[in-house]
Amino acid sequence: MEGLLSNVDWAEIGFASWDTLVMVGLSLAFSVLIGLPIGVLLFLTGKRQLLEQPVAYAVLSFVVNVLRSVPFIILLIVMIPFTVMLIGTSLGVAGAIPPLVAGGAPFFARLVETSLREVDRGIIEATQAMGATVRQIIFGALLPEALPGIIAGITVTAITLVSYAAMSGVIGGGGLGDLAIRFGYQRFQTDVMVITVALLVIFVQVLQMVGDRLVLYFSRK
Repeated sequence: MEGLLSNVDWAEIGFASWDTLVMVGLSLAFSVLIGLPIGVLLFLTGKRQLLEQPVAYAVLSFVVNVLRSVPFIILLIVMIPFTVMLIGTSLGVAGAIPPLVAGGAPFFARLVETSLREVDRGIIEATQAMGATVRQIIFGALLPEALPGIIAGITVTAITLVSYAAMSGVIGGGGLGDLAIRFGYQRFQTDVMVITVALLVIFVQVLQMVGDRLVLYFSRK
């Protein structure tokens, strides 16, 4: 066992782990920034909601569904020209961010919509009765009441992005996925593959644990 591990380039694994954390962190931030307003719009323009707009909801829902239905490995390839135009490269950490956001934002938007639908309608009606504007209802009632569900959605999205980030290694996206393919698969270094899988499992466990604690904390408030 020690002989196998002695052949492992730990510095390379350290850099790959850092790249994975950067990819997940940046793509999660952009996914939340883009997905949150889209999720709110999906909720508000839905049937029997504050800004009911069947056409707007249908169009927005269609776009979200299309992006969610495309397998991420295909999305990675399809977005290469757009990524090169936007970033200047489709390789490395920077090249992986756009497809990660394109895959994560619509996924998170649906989770936000679902969380908002679980808010007690009586709370919305009460704020309306007090003369609150749509903006006040969103920021004063809907989002605070749905916060535990939204945090749970962020946790699920982060874990999904970990697997997406690993998958981006197929096109040279960097991180642990790229390391696993170059060394674990192409060079038949089983020890690198095992360590990569173990690190990904640890990342997911830590994310889930932190997310669960945050959900519990804000649920008590």
